[in-house]
Amino acid sequence: MSSWSALNLQNAASPLMEQLIFFHDHAMTILILIITIVGYNLISTAMNKNIDQFMLESQPLELFWTIVPSFVLIFIGLPSIRLLYLLDEVYKPSITIKTIGHQWYWSYEYSDFLNLEFDSYMIPSAEMENSNFRLLDVDNRTVIPVNTQIRTLITAADVLHSWTVPVLGVKADAVPGRLNQVNFLLNRPGLFFGQCSEICGANHSFMPISLESVNPKTFIKWVKTSSN
Repeated sequence: MSSWSALNLQNAASPLMEQLIFFHDHAMTILILIITIVGYNLISTAMNKNIDQFMLESQPLELFWTIVPSFVLIFIGLPSIRLLYLLDEVYKPSITIKTIGHQWYWSYEYSDFLNLEFDSYMIPSAEMENSNFRLLDVDNRTVIPVNTQIRTLITAADVLHSWTVPVLGVKADAVPGRLNQVNFLLNRPGLFFGQCSEICGANHSFMPISLESVNPKTFIKWVKTSSN
């Protein structure tokens, strides 16, 4: 969970987020290198008194700053294209969950199980316990088995919403009348939070997402209990 002092990305809880963090570090390394070189040249030029008053033509220099940026774009573009394919690829999912955005709560339907659907509302401040997280915890958490490929179908019942969980590297718009599809795999147990990332009205800030990752046996027990 992100806190007020967090300055970086949250720790990854899925292979997709690990790849996103790697690409972020890769791009930032190249940007820092470019900024360092350009900054050094600017400072050295500004402090150098032996500068010709007239601009001189230099074809090798023109060729250099045309070719080098092309290679820089290739070094950034190739990992980016690979990552886009990884994010859009839907492998053989073990579980399918339908997520529906409402004003202002989420509802979930486990398509692989009978009679397993529920609404997920934020817990009001007056009803919170000491173990709850303010503005993030919900009355019905979405329980997911660890190390299991999950497919989520996302839509909305009224206006635009956005289902976003940062630690999973997942963000998809919930559009009325359309289905968006994302896939993810939680590689560690825990409690992970997200929020609606599309301004959807007065209570946009009060429709959090709470995922609970558990081992498969605990998940099966939860399914049996929730289906009754």
